[in-house]
Amino acid sequence: MNRLLVWYGELATTRKLTSRGLALLAVPLAWIVLLLVAPLGAMVAWSTASRSAAGDIQWSFTAANFLRLAGFDSFGWTRSYLMILGTTILVSAVTTIVTIALAYPLAFYIARRPPAHRYLWLALIIIPFCTNLVIRTYAWILLLGNQMPLARLAQWLHLVGPAEALSPSTFAVYIGMVSNSLPFAVLPLYTNVERLDWGIVEASRDLYSRPVRTFMHGILPQTFPGLVTAVILTFIPAMGTFVIPDLLGGGKSWMLGNLIQHQFGVSRDFPFGAAVSLVLTFLTMVGLLVLRRSGDEVSIL
Repeated sequence: MNRLLVWYGELATTRKLTSRGLALLAVPLAWIVLLLVAPLGAMVAWSTASRSAAGDIQWSFTAANFLRLAGFDSFGWTRSYLMILGTTILVSAVTTIVTIALAYPLAFYIARRPPAHRYLWLALIIIPFCTNLVIRTYAWILLLGNQMPLARLAQWLHLVGPAEALSPSTFAVYIGMVSNSLPFAVLPLYTNVERLDWGIVEASRDLYSRPVRTFMHGILPQTFPGLVTAVILTFIPAMGTFVIPDLLGGGKSWMLGNLIQHQFGVSRDFPFGAAVSLVLTFLTMVGLLVLRRSGDEVSIL
């Protein structure tokens, strides 16, 4: 039995209110299904398919693509794909650590400047993103050339051979990854640092707390939301990038992004490319879950 309810001055039944609620949710639900659920379902379907010798897609439920990523195929076991997975995690983790190590003090430096100077520093951080990623990557190739100051310094220190460039190399990949990720880490950290309650920091100093303890209990908990956001915006895009490793690494060291791009763009092996994409999505979700649990633990402390 429907009861009469007052809703913004209008008499309505529970059934009518439920219908209105469903009508309001229809558009966002359709949007989520169209842009999130449907692509994910298609990727799952593709990942369980197989490709025939002629290159046709065979819609048969199989785990062969995931076994292939783990190194098992018709010729035995190989560690090549696992090495790509390990390289992806390692490069993304190192990129995130170096980026945060640079972004944290930079965010504090900008937040302590006069307001007019803050906007100038923030503009200098954002301006490079007005240029396409490919153009910025090619700019790094030029800057790391054998006649440029960085390469000359490396040659003088005997880190590279005479007349050798710093690109392509693993070092060049890290430079490109860090420079691309730095603004995404600085901006959320700056937002938290700007609103930092320095009274807590001063109270910790007045109680003769050591600098490390002051940072852990007075600064880190206040800036942790921005830190989590910075890690997410750095680590997750780094996991899927392929332009920077391809250009600055010379194609010598693949990451999962390069593997996915090759499967869809070159070899046309859509089922295996979808399987790799699913694994990348799973690793991303695991990373988000770990960061969320870490945030809960810090908030408790």
